[in-house]
Amino acid sequence: MKKRVMAVFGTRPEAVKLCPLIGELRRRGWPVTVCVTGQHRQMLDQVLGVFGVTPDADLDLMRPEQDLAGLAAAALEGVSGALARFSPELVLVQGDTVSALAGALAAFFARIPVAHVEAGLRTYDMDRPWPEEFDRRAVSFIARLHFAPTQAARDNLLAEGVAPERVFVTGNTAIDALRTTVRQEYSDPLLDWAAGRRLLLVTAHRRESLGTPMEGMLRAVRRAVEERPDTAAVYPMHRNGPVRAAAEKVLGDCPQVRLTEPMDPVRMHNIMARCHLAVTDSGGIQEEAPALGKPVVVMRDVTERPEGVAAGTLLLAGTSEEGVYRALSRLLDDPAAYDAMARAENPYGDGRACQRIADVLERM
Repeated sequence: MKKRVMAVFGTRPEAVKLCPLIGELRRRGWPVTVCVTGQHRQMLDQVLGVFGVTPDADLDLMRPEQDLAGLAAAALEGVSGALARFSPELVLVQGDTVSALAGALAAFFARIPVAHVEAGLRTYDMDRPWPEEFDRRAVSFIARLHFAPTQAARDNLLAEGVAPERVFVTGNTAIDALRTTVRQEYSDPLLDWAAGRRLLLVTAHRRESLGTPMEGMLRAVRRAVEERPDTAAVYPMHRNGPVRAAAEKVLGDCPQVRLTEPMDPVRMHNIMARCHLAVTDSGGIQEEAPALGKPVVVMRDVTERPEGVAAGTLLLAGTSEEGVYRALSRLLDDPAAYDAMARAENPYGDGRACQRIADVLERM
């Protein structure tokens, strides 16, 4: 008899990566309940709608000006209540968010085993990314099963003393999601607007980059497109107020840039599939874009995805204006450099991570 499973998540990236796994488990007859914290309320609802997942418990925790401590406390209390209500025998968490940390900790207090999807990513710098580096390392300390996307992530866990028989290399479930969302026939007004130009897909939202660093990064994007009339950029803005303020200040009056609201996964992935390159400080795009043959300029000083840098799918640009501008100029002006990145093999999997995770759970 299959165990009762509860998936706990709250942000858009978590939902993109866990919803395909929820679907795979349910297709195999596993009783899966879903608890969402609502950490990204509107962006989360977009993803749930795309994948047809209805929460069994919706904590709806976000409040205006809520700080991380308040969110973590509310999430821990709310998830604990959901565990008492549904009595799962296994809790699934994903990645490195406050929701993942609260889900794992609530399960630990309730003496319920935790399975961690996308386990083992590390920068070994608690400030970059903040607070995600702490969140994922704390979840690893609690988790019973660790689903690592790559061998390097597995090696990190083994070096930290996790038992080898509890760590499984599966690939990343983000690649599985692309098989659902990317369509051969797709049209969009943004693509019509950018027709005939090389389109840059831009995202930026990291807390540690807020303020001067983020404005510098965005100025680099503006310089790159303004100097090249055959380019354009689209930036789906995060709902974080300071992020939006920086985007509107630096890019709002640039005719070659379109600022948009956050996109649902279908729109985001299909525009990604048709862009020239991605410019981001996001984690998920570092995995998704290379699967679609798109080079990625990473606007961070360190990344927990060094496999992509080693494979040649990611170009680590730093967070300075000049560093980002140089990276963009290299890929926009040197066809050989662009082609080498576009053709590099994505190290984050083949789109069958959910099958592998489900297989492990059935064996265990």
